[in-house]
Amino acid sequence: MLQDAQRAFVLTFSREYRRVLLLSVGLAVGLLIALAIGAHYALTSFVALDLRWAQLTLDILGALGIAVGAIFLVPPVTTLVAGFFLDDVAERVEATEFADQSVGRAIPFGRSLLLSLRFFGVAIAVNLVALLLLLVPGVNIIVFYVANGYLLGREYFSLAAMRYRDEDQVALVRRHHALPIFFGGLIIAVLVSIPILNLITPVFATIFMVRLHKRLTRSRSYAKRGISAASGTGLK
Repeated sequence: MLQDAQRAFVLTFSREYRRVLLLSVGLAVGLLIALAIGAHYALTSFVALDLRWAQLTLDILGALGIAVGAIFLVPPVTTLVAGFFLDDVAERVEATEFADQSVGRAIPFGRSLLLSLRFFGVAIAVNLVALLLLLVPGVNIIVFYVANGYLLGREYFSLAAMRYRDEDQVALVRRHHALPIFFGGLIIAVLVSIPILNLITPVFATIFMVRLHKRLTRSRSYAKRGISAASGTGLK
């Protein structure tokens, strides 16, 4: 798994993925700025103090709060961004890194966007809880990494697996490989927690999970079990 992550990190900055990396970073930054502006507008519109020093203090604290909140918004925002670029990145990884295997089918854009929006809502809720626990030493860090490890691993792996399987089969595959998918999600969550570098998450996580999916499901015997899973058997 660490080799998959290392290879994904190297590929993320390679020439083949540079264009989509710049596009995804730009879109992620744009969304974060828009959310920050919206939060600042709401704060200044609904909270107004007569005393100048009090208003200045509120503005400073509000800016700091928005900056901290942005850290917790990176996981859902980057995953939402991934919905726009996943198929392009995944197809390139499959065609170049696994040339001896078949290339998956593209997920319909509407379906991909719907799944990303659904995950965005869930991730927002989870990270808001982690943000509320910010004043509880240690607990907020555990919640952040465990929750995002699970959510990011589940989402990115599902998007990679859906290029080859329907949703019912994907759910069976996830349950069968729950532990490695979770640890893969933890690796993504660690990257997400690093400022600036976390903006590469959509491309890195897609490459990483495509490689992880391929490795976990590459055996011929597994393929047979995967086919039988569609009829309700196998992958118990």
